[in-house]
Amino acid sequence: MQRLWKTGPTWDSGIPLQLDVLRANIRYCATVTAARTDEEAKRSFIIDRRHQSYSAIDGLGPLAAAYRAGAKAVTGITSAPDGTPPARISDALPADAPAGSALGAGSQTSALGAVVRLVDTLRGPHASSNPSKLYYQYPRPWRMTADNQVIATGATDALGFPVYDSEVAVAPQLLRQRGTDPADDGGFVSGHTNALYLAALAFAYAVPERFQELLACAADYSHTRIVAGMHSPLDVIGGRTLATALAAAALHDPQYAGLKATARQQILDYFPGDLLAQAHSSTVDTDPYADRAANAAQYTPRLTYILPRCGGGTAMAVPTGAEVLLETRLPYLDAAQRSEVLRTTALPSGYVLLDGPEQWGRLDLFAAADGYGAFDRDVDVTLDAARGGFHAADAWRNAIDGRGGLVKRGTGTLTLTGQNRYRGDTRLVAGGLIAGSPTAFGQGDLDVYAGATLGVTVRRPGHPGLLVGGTLTVNLGSTLDLHLDGDLRAGAVLRVIDAQRLRGRFAAITVRAEGLRAVPIYNGNGLSVRLVTA
Repeated sequence: MQRLWKTGPTWDSGIPLQLDVLRANIRYCATVTAARTDEEAKRSFIIDRRHQSYSAIDGLGPLAAAYRAGAKAVTGITSAPDGTPPARISDALPADAPAGSALGAGSQTSALGAVVRLVDTLRGPHASSNPSKLYYQYPRPWRMTADNQVIATGATDALGFPVYDSEVAVAPQLLRQRGTDPADDGGFVSGHTNALYLAALAFAYAVPERFQELLACAADYSHTRIVAGMHSPLDVIGGRTLATALAAAALHDPQYAGLKATARQQILDYFPGDLLAQAHSSTVDTDPYADRAANAAQYTPRLTYILPRCGGGTAMAVPTGAEVLLETRLPYLDAAQRSEVLRTTALPSGYVLLDGPEQWGRLDLFAAADGYGAFDRDVDVTLDAARGGFHAADAWRNAIDGRGGLVKRGTGTLTLTGQNRYRGDTRLVAGGLIAGSPTAFGQGDLDVYAGATLGVTVRRPGHPGLLVGGTLTVNLGSTLDLHLDGDLRAGAVLRVIDAQRLRGRFAAITVRAEGLRAVPIYNGNGLSVRLVTA
């Protein structure tokens, strides 16, 4: 922020240093608030007034109601007025709340008390955004012109607040909630955004099955700060960046190791069975974050908002301890590997607000939850089916580049779905490895060891399910597992694998379709199958 804004001797005398960026920042606010609907204004009121930790629970989707019951989490903010309320409104325990209920993430003495303590710990006194607000003294957007100047008109509005020359309109429901002392009411960074992301990252640690959905929820609700007219994109980006660093610091602290483990186990005990299936058991009709592609389309642009990218070329250095943020989402990787995931999925350099000395703002945790962005050296990964959860099965969805390759070990199953271009070889030593796209295994050789299972998805005749850039070596005792996507019937001949060269034969070929089996047709550079009635 110091490259964008110079703090003045008083709250209203700061100096813009990069006016093009700061002007775009305020104009974005003006555009969004001018287009704001009544429903959006009401929604922004609810997020503004409701405890942020309670709001973050929405990211749990189909688990949210059960979590709130188990944690005894309640709120007094369930609706918004049609216009400006007659008095300031704050969240409070409802009169009919069950005994022992609490605002925010819930009660620390509840059945999910350890999870509540984890959220409260990340959101502790050390995590306030107020020092940033006081230091930078970057005014709220509704107090500034497009040129980032504070011009008081000398008038007051109907509520007695000073009127400033600004095109940014605060939502009517929040007019009484505005701060009265501008010197203590700066915009950078957004405190609500900081709190929302801190709570979301705490929940994501305890419930990694909803990792991306919780991030999407935090980004969605943080955006309402702009819709409300209360904050700008720079404020929101700053809040996310601050929360990421603060969350990592707390989760990396050895004194909280026991709390982290207890919170995670408490979730597993409270939601017995296949938690991943439970966490994704709803559609967008009841879970607004059920669509992963929609989440990514919303989340990714809001990492940078209006920031232009100028230059670049600065190598990403992952901040110390940041890898802990992926500790439960990618539990089968070690700390160095998780750090490499963060490095290879980070935003490029060149964004003025994100290229700080520690580069917390460049971390893209949504992308990191989908595994590596590049194999810059060989990656050796072991999944253990006996441990369940992500240890048993996971999917890497990013488009993976790089000069390295992949070695897959262990009894678990890993799926690669990206349009991958990595140049190293892929070795399936044990367990399962599924090609979720034709180029899943990059451009090198593929070696399937004895006892391992290669999975390939075939979508339609004439289109190979897997393209192997080099030699496919099939060792004695290996299995091919075919996943059929589409209306494929007996009699169809499907091209399964194209390779530069094929060595060996699969000991068995299984078909994931009732009533069908596959008859292999091998040639020197691949494999086709004819589907027949089982």
